[in-house]
Amino acid sequence: MKILFWSVGARHDASLVKAIDDFTQRVSHYYGCEWKLVPPPKNAASMPVADQKDAESELLLKSLDPVDYVVLLDERGKMLSSPELASVIEQRAINGAKKIHFVIGGAFGVNDAVRKRADLVWQLSKLVFPHQLVRLMLAEQVYRACTIIRGEKYHHV
Repeated sequence: MKILFWSVGARHDASLVKAIDDFTQRVSHYYGCEWKLVPPPKNAASMPVADQKDAESELLLKSLDPVDYVVLLDERGKMLSSPELASVIEQRAINGAKKIHFVIGGAFGVNDAVRKRADLVWQLSKLVFPHQLVRLMLAEQVYRACTIIRGEKYHHV
């Protein structure tokens, strides 16, 4: 199985690159893992918010295969504990999923088409974080889930 982290926005912030790369590499010991950064539309600054969300969402939807499992990070999603996230990943692996996509939308989120396409809408926290920090938190939580699945000592309850 392969885990794909997708994020709409600019390259990883230089101050976070090392940490994001570290956790991505750690995940890759369990599953194939990579980042795909989807650039916002070139004229995003002059676009109405709804048009920007639609343009970004269209780019995301075009790249998804109908059989891919999609986890959308969204502030209106379901909160999961680390063991619950581990269970989601483990069940996909057991059921023979080829890919799990973890999707972080743009600054204004995604449109309803992406939300409907998602197999799981996950709320990382009730707090709002900068997208760059969410990337790091996502990679760390997926790594934590991998260690939970394998019964390793990284996660302490």
